[in-house]
Amino acid sequence: MIAEVAAQIRENIKRVIVGKDDIIDLMMVAVLSEGHVLLEDVPGTGKTTLAKSMAVSLGCTFRRIQFTPDLLPSDVTGINYFNQKTQAFEFRPGPILSQVVLADEINRATPRTQSALLEAMQERQMTVDGETRLLPRPFLVMATQNPIELEGTFPLPEAQVDRFLLRVAIGYPDEDEENRILLRFRTDDPLADLEPVTDPDSILDLIQRVRAIHVAEEVQNYIVDIARKTRTHHEIDLGASPRATLALYRTSQARAAIHGRDFVLPDDVKYLAPFVLTHRIQISPQTRLRGRRPEEIVIDLVNTIPVPVES
Repeated sequence: MIAEVAAQIRENIKRVIVGKDDIIDLMMVAVLSEGHVLLEDVPGTGKTTLAKSMAVSLGCTFRRIQFTPDLLPSDVTGINYFNQKTQAFEFRPGPILSQVVLADEINRATPRTQSALLEAMQERQMTVDGETRLLPRPFLVMATQNPIELEGTFPLPEAQVDRFLLRVAIGYPDEDEENRILLRFRTDDPLADLEPVTDPDSILDLIQRVRAIHVAEEVQNYIVDIARKTRTHHEIDLGASPRATLALYRTSQARAAIHGRDFVLPDDVKYLAPFVLTHRIQISPQTRLRGRRPEEIVIDLVNTIPVPVES
């Protein structure tokens, strides 16, 4: 059932997004794991379009926040204001009270505003003037940032980066895909005609089903071993946190489910490790000077760990 719904969502999004099946699958992994995604790529590669297409396909409410240096935390969470007609304070909800939130160019906002997302992303609640409000479920934050342009940006703090389940780069389309993009968007925007293929209640049911996907003890030990090896690797100053271990476990269950399996394979873990762990580690300055990238280190590290095989 999960694989059937995932296929419907994938085909629906592909009415707008050309190619990028692997990226769409990663987005669905995030949804079914109740995690958040950091889309790190140059402008114009379809990050916003992908977020909107996902929200429409899921039948979820969608809000976009354009992060700028003058954005305030209250612009994200909402405010209590005095209504002169009723002579009482009323709450005006901010855009964070939505099921799919696009935080566009998140690293352009000040750390104070970025921190407004911390409680929402981890605990799925927000606190305004001492009153805590639960956020709607499912709740997915898709944040974008340009990895090239650094002027006027504020690097994301480690505590916030660690709250992103996956970091994904969409990348440029190939020649054939770019020609298909021109043809598809030649007359109108297919996003305007996109219809939902499921609903939030069904997604919540699928999330519970994903939690029941079987993870063998050997595969669980494999996940733990990968995470622990990042903490002792000679090229890594800061290894993956226990939250990263749990993220790798949950995403492996989700990937198995969307591929029609009720059990996790080591290949699921191996495929997802770079997307789950790369943004959670800090490599040493000497390693950076040698031109080594975190993605390469994670891939090399995973390749050195024996893969569990069926006895």
